[in-house]
Amino acid sequence: MTLHASTLILNKDGSVYHLGLLPEDLANIVITVGDPDRVPLISEHFDNIKVRKHKREFCTHTGTYKGTRITVMSTGMGTDNIDIALTELDLLVNIDLKAKKEKKEQKSLNIVRIGTTGSLHKSIPTGSFVLSEMALGFDGLMYYYKSDDILETDIAEAFVRQTDWSPKKATPYVVKGGENILKKLRSAKTIPGFTGTNIGFYGPQGRVLRLELPDPELNDKIAAFKHNDLFITNLEMETSGIYGMSKLLGHNAASINLVVANRATGEFAENADVLMNEMIIYTLDKLVS
Repeated sequence: MTLHASTLILNKDGSVYHLGLLPEDLANIVITVGDPDRVPLISEHFDNIKVRKHKREFCTHTGTYKGTRITVMSTGMGTDNIDIALTELDLLVNIDLKAKKEKKEQKSLNIVRIGTTGSLHKSIPTGSFVLSEMALGFDGLMYYYKSDDILETDIAEAFVRQTDWSPKKATPYVVKGGENILKKLRSAKTIPGFTGTNIGFYGPQGRVLRLELPDPELNDKIAAFKHNDLFITNLEMETSGIYGMSKLLGHNAASINLVVANRATGEFAENADVLMNEMIIYTLDKLVS
């Protein structure tokens, strides 16, 4: 089936619409970050940088690290941006952009989010590296696609029951990360995570400035949730979207996050920049080992 121009939107140079990338710009390993300013913090460790492109919030550098080709790309914040970023990354490798048709042979990317997060428990202090084994999405993104086969429905249903989740909010979903890439990043340095992905930073994560919350105890309910041995370790804003879209599209995804805030103790890491650089180097070395 040939895709219509209004569905597969390309720029005048043939690059994909939002990312502004051509297929040859992309490596098989893609590191995603929320903040465009974090892209050069990662690529400064590269042996070289062959591609530098920036369109909207999507800043992309592609080069090599210890001889392995890697792309690092910012997505901006939130799973709405992840829907765009992951879809267009997939377009670059699995759709013939000239013929506007799906390729017969499909390619799997290795996608790793490097981000920051807030932990919900005293036992996960600031400075920890949380490696998300699975994610709980509060954003509803997966319900816009046929996704039942990739979701851990029993866990999501238990969460809804235990937290008395409001029907006015999107139905939560649970999705696992990609085992092949997760096992490359695991070590004694990482904490296995069950990551909650929020749709915002303030009210959705229980922060009160001037606006009241309909359920002021929601963060406590999230922190208290248990299903067998599972409990929610941390909150951030992208992982569930990355895991869900990657699973649906046949890519391998992992999310590693630096704990900069501990919501249980109220602490915030003062040396977050130093710790982030340590986590960047750790992740790069693991990916090429």
